[in-house]
Amino acid sequence: MTPEAKARQEIDQKLEQAGWVVQDLKKINLGAGPGVVVREYPTDTGPADYLLFVDRQPVGVIEAKPDNTILTFVEDQTERYARSTLKWRITSTPLRFLFESTGQVIHFTDGADPSARAREIFYFFKPEQLAEWLQQPESFRRRLKAQMPELPTRNLRDCQISAVTGLEKSLAQNRPRALVHMATGAGKTFTAITSVYRLLKYGDAKRILFLVDTRNLGKQAHQEFMAYTPPDDARKFTELYNVQRLNGPTIDPAAKVCISTIQRMYSILSGEPIDESAEDVPLDQIVQTNKQAKVVRYNPAVPVETFDVIIIDECHRSIYNLWKQVLDYFDSFLVGLTATPDKRTFGFFNENIVAEYTYEQSVADGVNVGYDVYEIETEITKKGAELKAKEWVDHRDRQTRKKRWAEAEEDLLYTGKELDRSVVNISQIRKVIQAMKTAVETQIFPSRNETPKTLIFAKTDSHADDIIQIVREVYNQGNAFCKKVTYKAEEDPDSILASFRNDYNPRIAVTVDMIATGTDVKPLEVLLFMRDVRSKGYYEQMKGRGVRSLDHDALKRVSNSADSAKSRFVLIDAVGVEKSLKTESRPLEKKPSVPLKDLMLGVAMGHRDEDTVLSLANRLVRLAKQLDDKALARIEKRSGGLTVGALGKTLITAIDPDRVVAAAIATAKEKGITRTEETLTEEELTAARAQCVAAACAPFDSPELRDEIEAARREQEQVIDHINLDQVTFSGYSAQAEEQAQKVIQSFADYIAQHKDEIQALSFFYQQPYQRRTLTFEMIEELHDALSRPPLMLTTERLWSAYARVKGSQVTGADAKRQLTDLVALVRFAIGLDTELKPFRDQVDRRFQEWIFRHNAKRTTAFSTEQTEWLRLMKDHIASSCSIDRNDFEYAEFAAKGGLQKVWGVFGAELDGVMMEMNEELVA
Repeated sequence: MTPEAKARQEIDQKLEQAGWVVQDLKKINLGAGPGVVVREYPTDTGPADYLLFVDRQPVGVIEAKPDNTILTFVEDQTERYARSTLKWRITSTPLRFLFESTGQVIHFTDGADPSARAREIFYFFKPEQLAEWLQQPESFRRRLKAQMPELPTRNLRDCQISAVTGLEKSLAQNRPRALVHMATGAGKTFTAITSVYRLLKYGDAKRILFLVDTRNLGKQAHQEFMAYTPPDDARKFTELYNVQRLNGPTIDPAAKVCISTIQRMYSILSGEPIDESAEDVPLDQIVQTNKQAKVVRYNPAVPVETFDVIIIDECHRSIYNLWKQVLDYFDSFLVGLTATPDKRTFGFFNENIVAEYTYEQSVADGVNVGYDVYEIETEITKKGAELKAKEWVDHRDRQTRKKRWAEAEEDLLYTGKELDRSVVNISQIRKVIQAMKTAVETQIFPSRNETPKTLIFAKTDSHADDIIQIVREVYNQGNAFCKKVTYKAEEDPDSILASFRNDYNPRIAVTVDMIATGTDVKPLEVLLFMRDVRSKGYYEQMKGRGVRSLDHDALKRVSNSADSAKSRFVLIDAVGVEKSLKTESRPLEKKPSVPLKDLMLGVAMGHRDEDTVLSLANRLVRLAKQLDDKALARIEKRSGGLTVGALGKTLITAIDPDRVVAAAIATAKEKGITRTEETLTEEELTAARAQCVAAACAPFDSPELRDEIEAARREQEQVIDHINLDQVTFSGYSAQAEEQAQKVIQSFADYIAQHKDEIQALSFFYQQPYQRRTLTFEMIEELHDALSRPPLMLTTERLWSAYARVKGSQVTGADAKRQLTDLVALVRFAIGLDTELKPFRDQVDRRFQEWIFRHNAKRTTAFSTEQTEWLRLMKDHIASSCSIDRNDFEYAEFAAKGGLQKVWGVFGAELDGVMMEMNEELVA
């Protein structure tokens, strides 16, 4: 068979699987089905390899070429056939659908597209799809270019407007892949839904796939679709279009949006069933091997034309390795959403970044909040500890958490990295939690009456349980105070998450992976890292749980003593993240006090007495039941194909008397000696036993295998260290944060010195008191605008936080809601007029009391009660506006009490003098 004939055979198979009837010209029957393909159809320029008929009308052509042909080079040939005159056809309209194929690779061009160009497709389209396209006045790509109206910008942030318009421009240019890079918390999903709505309504997209990599993110996306109200229709999205969240292998034909994990879609296309738990772990936490790979194959129930657009959420982790096959299968535009792209992400999306909105930009815009890093370092976290042999400690099974009280078999020197994996030090966990509690209550959020919403990242579910018990103990709180939010939580994780987000309790949540990425918990103000993270992107996603901004009212609903909107979150770094076979019924354990590694080394060195061999066999049989699949696979690979259980069973079999007798008889037979069980000599039996045991023990000659088994055992069991007590060695803001704060303060001081003669609000404080004019709110606004613009970006919040960090003992009100007039206090403190930095309102209150006292002492008659009430109103106005004059009495707080007419009646002609005096005394 020639290469081209082989290619045509594969083309025929693929066409038939896609629902086409393939015929030779001599047996042509255009009524055989809705789609008929005729081989070698004659034209005036020669026979076309394949001519496609839909509902008896010619619609397309396929040019077949042998494998290894570069199909781009034969496009002209395909186009020539498409424009040729077909035999027995009257019309000579060019055929619309052009294909080139080697059987392995298929290229497709839609002649109705603007600037039509070929694209690679996984499989041929079904004839019903071509019929549907022919009924439409314009192709999808032409609609994207010509029919998308201007975007209504109401209720959209600038970054969202940029993302939607950038994406639509990319689609109009027929660019197959596009990346939307938006900071966590900036509204990626809302932006995506806005685009989906426009693609369905104006682009008339057939169906859109919204891909996520965990079920939790799928639920959250579905909720956002249900909550979305488009700008031009009062109905919800799900009232306008069917949205299906895939839980099985079938796609609803009426669905316009499908939400699915990429794992489930991979399962549908590879024909392999999927367990729901496989959809719970983020893809970048799954180790993938070639052995795991299942080839995606054509599924007629889910053809390649099923989706026009695929939106890939958290695409930085879900588009590689096995999962990429899902994206290659569908003939769709690919749109990636991520807050943390890396080089792979940029490369996959052809460096077509249609929108870029960084975390720094989002903080500057007030979309997100900034964060501080607070470090907790303990002696054992840093250096580890040592348990001596013969010390009595708990040994706990990882899975069942059942404990046994036993002596340590050997000296155990462990490092900080082994904590909560092979060794649990309760003191270390308790010291970290106590340090966090003290820091939050005395330094981080000292004015709060309740614990701020806190998320703790644990290493494992077992570690999470340890943390929860200690948190409840240290805080002296009940079960509701601290909960586990993981996929293995006993309670429904979704309901716990909803309570954590919206209710008073739980105040503290502990997670491993479930809310590490993509999940919104806006009231979060503290993140405690008790696990290290290697992936930079994953770490940024975890930090992103705290960046969401939240207004004051919403924050007070869950944290009642919060006195302002959420202005920051604090990352507490406690780990340096910032810088089995069938059970044998007889008792096999003969040497319980000898460690497993010593038993293995013993048999390797020749100590092969029955007790040693049986004890080693017993340990291995037990271990086979306890290890996870990954550890078992590693050992099997090291042993050359023998499982842990098989290693143990081989040892037991080697000293089985019947097996020894059979081996001895076989050896004698090889020597030409006839033996029976009764006639075997003791020497022959001893030699046979030694031979059987030697063969069973041979794998343990490998130090790599011994090390692998010992490492797996250590991973499986945790030693609980009650003996070494931990101490906190450092608890405070990181040096990096301190250095950054110093730079902020220096930038402020430099700006004041350079512009004190140019900006009125600054020159005011450098003048002698008798020279000063009234400081107005407009002057403060001018200064604020100058400071808050790039490159300085020195907002009052940022300046106050910097001073609080560097000069903490001289700063009060760090947790108060900032006002524009606090700039007055900041300038006075910066140039040395004040020795303490207090909120401007507090300063005005103090000066008001002093002024009232002096004023009353000088006058024969003190201010009346009514006058004092008006003076307090005027004082409050000065605190928020820097000054007061007659025009200000039109504001609501004055107008409600009678305004200028009333206050003039109370003070008479003295009013102007009183206001002037207050402006000088309370502000200067």
